[in-house]
Amino acid sequence: MSQLFTPLKIGKVTFRNRIFVSPMCQYSSRDGLPTDWHLVHLGSRAVGGAGMVMMEATAVTPEGRISPDDSGIWSNAHAEAFQRITRFINEQGAVPAIQLAHAGRKAGTDLPWRGGKPLGFEAGGWTPLGPSAVPFADGYAVPREMSMADLDEVIENFATAARRARNAGFLCVEVHMAHGYLLHEFLSPLANLRVDDYGGSLENRMRLPLRVAAAVREVWPVELPVLVRISATDWAEGGWDADQSVELCRRLKALGVDMIDCSSGGMVPNASIPSGPGYQTPFAERIRNEAGIATAAVGFITAAEQAEHILRTGQADAVFLAREILRDPYWPLRAATALHVDVEWPPQYQRAKI
Repeated sequence: MSQLFTPLKIGKVTFRNRIFVSPMCQYSSRDGLPTDWHLVHLGSRAVGGAGMVMMEATAVTPEGRISPDDSGIWSNAHAEAFQRITRFINEQGAVPAIQLAHAGRKAGTDLPWRGGKPLGFEAGGWTPLGPSAVPFADGYAVPREMSMADLDEVIENFATAARRARNAGFLCVEVHMAHGYLLHEFLSPLANLRVDDYGGSLENRMRLPLRVAAAVREVWPVELPVLVRISATDWAEGGWDADQSVELCRRLKALGVDMIDCSSGGMVPNASIPSGPGYQTPFAERIRNEAGIATAAVGFITAAEQAEHILRTGQADAVFLAREILRDPYWPLRAATALHVDVEWPPQYQRAKI
């Protein structure tokens, strides 16, 4: 029996299979509100048979957006705007999920297809926040070092966003602690140069991310899953690494986090990353074994047999697909055929089922 198409139950939520759609920024929101693009983009992946469809990195505050066109959930109006999307995803048999995020020092950039450079104030940019006044790279704005009041506020922002996400109809929430954004910045010594209780030692650097995770878990229904996406390593000397990731994940499990979404990189622009098929799955496997928590693997997963192997060999409990499912929204249906699994197709598409 295929592991990829074996249902996965977390709390009271059952995923019909272990194919999850990664949160992928579309840079197509208006004032943080989702548009028709999101309905079609996310809805087509639900129609295509994925077990979970996750909304892109969704900012908990306006200044937490990567770009002015990023998704947000900082008001009740935003929550209401997501309801038709979550309703459609759910109607297609997939679990609607959302990633809550704050871009930190990497906020306020232009769209990728326009170069992705930092925006000046005259172009709609803003002063970003960060653990320390250290910019991401040359040409980026120097972030304002966050005060204690700022830290308390961002924790409340995440908690409030989680409440709104539930009101929006999402059944799963993921806290973004990866890719060089705010919570990852606090974890990494390359971005966090603080000398107070939130910097220096591993215990101190984990403090804000753990407080955020605890706040989200406290307000999110106990029967619904909470995931955390981490960068398991910065791929840079002196940065965040796999050993620290294991300890973080042990602590996240103790707080009630259900699964770790294991990515990597994003902290510094000059990291040497050995990208290729399966290059991140060892992190998912190690964290699964050493922290004793369910994990999902992500990164260059393109073939059904590859995804099946990851699960069958115990490297992870689920797989997140990104670029491959952009190329083919119906990848899960094709994967089922490749693995000789009979899955239900939408009735509207039954005539095309082989």
